Amino acid sequence: MIPFEKALPYDRMMGDLTVPKCPFCGAENVLLPIKPSEIPDIQTGKKRLTVFPCCHGRLTVLDCDDDYLMTDTVVK
Repeated sequence: MIPFEKALPYDRMMGDLTVPKCPFCGAENVLLPIKPSEIPDIQTGKKRLTVFPCCHGRLTVLDCDDDYLMTDTVVK
């Protein structure tokens, strides 16, 4: 079962990953510093520290699927 309180939805747009809304400051359509080529590494267990460019909020991505990034902290 996916813990949705620690899941962040994301989209792939033209070779980039974006989130609809920043969980820290509320900015919309935020470009993530994660490349789609890194997704298989994250799915096999590699953790990825992600710093949001809009407000420099940080969270660690533990796992992901085709729709959600699973994080180590509760996101809004």
